[in-house]
Amino acid sequence: MQLGPFSTETPVFLAPMAGVTDLPMRQLAIQYGADIAVGEMMASDLSLSESRKSTLRAQHSAEAGLRTIQLVGNDPSALAAAARYNVERGAEVIDINMGCPAKKVCKKAAGSALLADPQLVETILTAVTRAISVPVTLKIRTGVAPDKKNGVEIARIAEACGIAMLTVHGRTRADKFKGLAEHETLRQIVAAVNIPVIANGDITSTEKAKRVLDHTGAEGIMIGRAAQGRLWLPGAIAKALRHGDEKAPSREERFAIMREHIQQVQTFHGTVVGHKIARKHAGWFFEAELAEAYLPIKRAFNALENADAQEDFLKAQKDTIVELMSPFHETSVGRLAA
Repeated sequence: MQLGPFSTETPVFLAPMAGVTDLPMRQLAIQYGADIAVGEMMASDLSLSESRKSTLRAQHSAEAGLRTIQLVGNDPSALAAAARYNVERGAEVIDINMGCPAKKVCKKAAGSALLADPQLVETILTAVTRAISVPVTLKIRTGVAPDKKNGVEIARIAEACGIAMLTVHGRTRADKFKGLAEHETLRQIVAAVNIPVIANGDITSTEKAKRVLDHTGAEGIMIGRAAQGRLWLPGAIAKALRHGDEKAPSREERFAIMREHIQQVQTFHGTVVGHKIARKHAGWFFEAELAEAYLPIKRAFNALENADAQEDFLKAQKDTIVELMSPFHETSVGRLAA
């Protein structure tokens, strides 16, 4: 699959997750084998472009790979202007968010709420693709609600507007993140268009990735929540898909990756909030790795008031945490979270 200057077979993406996939997480995901790590969702309102949140979300580095910016909004001219602004600052791909189900996004008639208005979708995509020369991609859900799945219609509009790649999350807007993602609608979308389509939603292992790819014919996969606390997972799955049954990192290696991530988050976000943001990433790691034993360790870590205390805690508790980590993770990526 070709996307701007990037080309690979069966690409594996780290999904954009607002407040989660900051620069440290994207850098480490790429370091451990993910193909593309999409930047956090950013508002198309350029009056916010100099805010601390937007400034941090716009930061990039060579270590983070292809520079992909995801924009959210509902005004075609504002989205086109934001796309131009980001391309002028180095964006290599612009992704349009029409998949976010968050209430604060949908109440502004943005994100997945746009799926209810195919005409506006067409106007937005036309405006953005005409405004810039780099590839424009689109992320959607399967439709507005289980009885209103219009993903095929939206996909055809996207292709006609010049969208270079489409990512489909296997739930509707109404589903939010409840229940299980379904990929039958994705299969129908793949059959309906001639642009690359990427599968997203509940892909938590190599086995699941293979099943979804085989069933749908999708070009690749995007991993979101399953990478929280396990940012090495997209890369491990990418290697397994291309080279067979790759081993997951050992318990010691996974602990070291988490510790490096925490240190980078603390530095990136600064002394005032860095340790607070580190708590959620460490918490996801503990939940993913320690099963029912995670809660007391998570509580103890969350009670720490600064980065130094967090680092001292991880040093002191390393052997205990590693001992508690699930050993089955070391057998095969294919069995991870299956």
